[in-house]
Amino acid sequence: MARFMGRSWVARVFPGRRPRSRRRERPQAAGRRPRVWANVRSVASQVFVLQLIIVLLLGAAATAALVLQVRHDATDEARGRSIAVAESFANAPGMVRALHSRDPTAVLQPKAEAARKKSGLDFVVVMKTDGIRITHPNPKRIGHHYIGTIAPAMHGHTTTDTGPGTLGESMDAVAPIFNSHHKVVGAVGAGITIKKVSGLADRQMPLLIGAVTASLALATSGTALVSKRLRRQTRGLEPGEMTRMYEHHDAVLHAVREGVVIVDGDARLVLANDEASRLLDLPPRPEGRPVHQLGLDSGIADLLVSRRVVTDEVLVTGDRLLAVNNRPTDRDGGPPGGVATLRDSTELRALSGRADVAQKRLKLLYDASVEVGTTLDVGRTAEELARVAVPRFADFVTVDLAEPVPRGEEPPAVGGAEMCRAAVHGIRPDAPFYPVGERFSFAESTPQAWGLGSGQAVVEDDLTRAAGWQAQDPDRTAKIIGYGVRSLVTVPLRARGVLLGVVNFWRMAERDPFEEEEVTLAEELASHAAVCIDNARRYTREHTMAVTLQHSLLPRAVPAQSALDVAFRYLPAESGVGGDWFDVIPLPGARVALVVGDVVGHGLHAAATMGRLRTAVHNFSTLDLPPDEILSHLDDLVARIDQDESPLGQDIPGGGGEPLTGATGATCLYAIYDPVTRRCTMARAGHPPPAVVSPDGSVEFPDLPAGPPLGLGGLPFDTAELELAENSHIVLYTDGLIEDRRREIDIGLEMLRDALAHPGRSPEEVCVEVLDALLPARPGDDIALIAARTRVLAPGAVVTSDVPSDPAAVARVRADVQRQLAEWGMEEVAFTAELVLSELITNAIRHATGPIRLQLLRDRTLICEVSDTSSTSPHLRYATPVDEGGRGLFLVAQFAERWGTRYTAGGKVIWAELALPEPPEPPVEIGVAGARL
Repeated sequence: MARFMGRSWVARVFPGRRPRSRRRERPQAAGRRPRVWANVRSVASQVFVLQLIIVLLLGAAATAALVLQVRHDATDEARGRSIAVAESFANAPGMVRALHSRDPTAVLQPKAEAARKKSGLDFVVVMKTDGIRITHPNPKRIGHHYIGTIAPAMHGHTTTDTGPGTLGESMDAVAPIFNSHHKVVGAVGAGITIKKVSGLADRQMPLLIGAVTASLALATSGTALVSKRLRRQTRGLEPGEMTRMYEHHDAVLHAVREGVVIVDGDARLVLANDEASRLLDLPPRPEGRPVHQLGLDSGIADLLVSRRVVTDEVLVTGDRLLAVNNRPTDRDGGPPGGVATLRDSTELRALSGRADVAQKRLKLLYDASVEVGTTLDVGRTAEELARVAVPRFADFVTVDLAEPVPRGEEPPAVGGAEMCRAAVHGIRPDAPFYPVGERFSFAESTPQAWGLGSGQAVVEDDLTRAAGWQAQDPDRTAKIIGYGVRSLVTVPLRARGVLLGVVNFWRMAERDPFEEEEVTLAEELASHAAVCIDNARRYTREHTMAVTLQHSLLPRAVPAQSALDVAFRYLPAESGVGGDWFDVIPLPGARVALVVGDVVGHGLHAAATMGRLRTAVHNFSTLDLPPDEILSHLDDLVARIDQDESPLGQDIPGGGGEPLTGATGATCLYAIYDPVTRRCTMARAGHPPPAVVSPDGSVEFPDLPAGPPLGLGGLPFDTAELELAENSHIVLYTDGLIEDRRREIDIGLEMLRDALAHPGRSPEEVCVEVLDALLPARPGDDIALIAARTRVLAPGAVVTSDVPSDPAAVARVRADVQRQLAEWGMEEVAFTAELVLSELITNAIRHATGPIRLQLLRDRTLICEVSDTSSTSPHLRYATPVDEGGRGLFLVAQFAERWGTRYTAGGKVIWAELALPEPPEPPVEIGVAGARL
C-alpha cells in the first residue's frame, strides 16, 4: 500500500493542501458556493471570528483604561489648578491691605474675576476669617458664608475638597491669607468643575474608535486574502470535498495497475504505491530513504533521480521489462523532484517485433495514400509509387505501363502488348534496368507475363534460379544479377477491371528476400497506385480531347486588315481546359472588332460553350451591330444555353453517360475601332476593363460601364467611346492574367500598368513583356491576351462628299467618282464603282429623307458608303420580267464582293466593297538561250 510520511512531506509535495482528515463534512448544495462569512466552520471564517473578538476586547480595554486615566488625570489637573490659583491669589501683593480697606469688595472683586477668567476656573472667592465672602462671580452671593471647609485654612493650611457643586462635581481649594506677622487674616477659595478638565477624553475617543475600526478592516481584508488564497490552492474545494478527493487518490493508488513513484529534490523516496513496491521489490517502509539505498538496479535508480523526461523507455530490472515514464514535478512551479510511472511490459516483448513491422507497413500504406496520386499525370504518378516504396519496402522499383496508357487511351489486352517503362527508382542511380521511356514486350516465361495473364502477384525469392525471368533479356538480366539484385515481387496494375501494366519490387542480396506474407502489402500499394494511374489516364484523355476541341475553336491567325497591328497569346491553365477565347473580326468600312471573353468553368463543357459563343459573336458581327446590342444578343444566347442544358446530374442519351451542367455564366468585352475617325467603341459584360496605352507610354484603364455577366439577363449594356491617337495600344485580357490565389486583382492591375508603361514597343513585344511580368508560376486559369496598335487611314485614302437629293446630281457624282478613281489608279474598277454608286445614291434619293453623304475608302478593297437619315433598310429581291424596278440591289450584289447596311445614331449607311484587281505577276525567267517569257 501507499505510505505517507506525515504532514511535512505532504506540504512539500502538495503545496497549499492539508493532510487528509477522517472528519466528513456535509456536502454543499450543487451549484452553490458557500461564502466565507456564512460558513463559520471554514478555516477563514474561524480566523475572522477570532480576530473580531480580539479586536473588540482590545477596544473595550483601551476605552476603559482611557476613561479611568482621564478621570484620574482630570482630578489631579483640577486640584493642581485650584491650589495654584488660590495660593497665588492669596499671596498676591496688596492682598492684606485690600482686606483692611474700607471697601475690600470693590478692590478685590475685579482682580478675582480677572484671575478666574485667565485661569479658566469656575470661581475665585476671597473671604474673611469668619467665612463671609468678599468676592464672588455672582455679586449676589457676596456677603454670604462660603460653602465648604475653611477651618484648616484658618489654621494656616491649604486644603482641597471634592464635592458636588452648582455646575456638577468640582474640585475646591482654600488657601489662607497671611499678614506680615504670619497671622491668618482671610482665605481665598478657588474651584473648577472636573467635567471641564475631562474634555480631553472626548477628543481622544474618536481616535480610539477609528483605531478599532481600522483593526477590524485589516482583519477583514486579511481574512479575505487568506480565504482567496486557500480557495486557489485548494481549487475551490471545501474540507469535505478535499477529504473525499484524497480518499479517491488513495483508492486510485491502490487500484491502479501501474506503479507510481515520487522522488523529492534530495533523491529520497516520497511515495510508492503497491504496484511500484511489487515491480521494484522495495523493502518495507521505504519512504524517506535515499533511492540508491533501496536495492534498485543502477539504471532505474539513476533514472528516478535524474529528473530526465522519459516516455515509455524500457528498462530491465530483475526478470522484468518495465516501460518507464518520468517527468520532473517542478515544471509548473511545483516542488523539486520527479514522478515516474512503471508498467510491466514483459508479456508484450514477444509481440513488439511483429507490432513494429505491422506499424511500419501501415505507415507505408498511409504515406502511399498521401504521396501517390498528387497530380493527374501518368508518369508522375508512376514515379511517386516508385519513390514511396524505396527503401522501406524495396531497394528498387520499376513501373511498366501498356504503351497506350501514357497517352490516355484505353489499353488493349495486355498479353503480348508492347510495354513502356514509366518509372525507375532505387537506392542507387546506376542500376542496369530498362531506362524510362524504353519500349519492350514481356516474354511468356517471365513472372511479369504470368502475373498479367492471371491478374495475381508473383514472387521470385531467388532470381539466380529464375530461368523464365532470365529468358526476357539474358544479357541485361545477367547484369542485374551481377549488380546484386536477388528477389522480386511483380504485381499487375489493375483498375476498374482493366490491366494497365505491372509494378516490380526488387531487393538486393544484402536484404532478406520477399516472403509470401509481404505480397499483401505489395498488392495494396499496387491497387492504390493503379486507381491513381487510371484516373490520370482518363484525365489525360479528357484533357487531350478538350485541348483539341479548344484549339480547333480558337483563331489560329489574325485576319488581314489595315486598322490594327495585332499580336495575341493564349495560355491554358496548368490543369484543365478553360473557356477563355478571343477574336479579331474585320468589319465593313475598314473597321475591326476586338473580342475577348471567359466562360465560367473548365473542361469539355466550357470549351464547347466557348465555341458556341465565339460562333455567335461572328454571326452577330456580320449584322454590323453596335457593341451593346451584340452583348445583349449574347446574353440571351447564354440564358437559352442554360435552359437547354440537362438538369444537374441527368444523363443525356448518347452522351457517354457523363452528366452535363448548365453554363453558369460568361464574361465578354467587345470593342470596335474605326481607323477613319480614330474612335473606339467598347462595351463589357462583367469583364475586366481594357488597358489603353498612349504613344507616350501613359496607361489608362477606361471607366467603361460594368454590365452584368452574360446569362443573368434583365439589365442593359452601355457603351463608351474613346478617341485614340495613332500608334496607341489597346490591350484586352482575361482575369487569369491579373488575378491569382496569392494576388489580389488590384495588385494585378497595377502590375499590368507597370508592364505596359513603356512607349515605342510593337504588339508582339507588349505580349512578351506582359507575360514575363504577370504570368504565375503555376497558372490556375486560362489566359487570353490581345495587344493591338492602332493605325489611321491616310487622309488621301478617304474621300467624302455631300449629294443633293436630286436625281440630276447622280451624273455629276459618277463623274467625280471616275475622276477620283483615276487619281488612285483604279480605272479598272471605275465602271463597276459608278454602277454601284448610281444604284445606291438613286435608292437613297427615292426612298430616304434628309441629307445624303457619299464616302469612298481606299483600303484592301474599294469601299463605297452612302449614308442618309432614314432607318429603313433596303431588301434584295428578284424582279420578274415585267417589273420596271427591283433590279438595282441585285446588280449591286452581283458586282460587289460584299454589301450591307449598318445603322447609326442618325440613320443608316449602305456599303459595298469592290475587289481591286491583283497586280500582275512578275515575269518568270527561264534560262534557255536567254529567252524571257
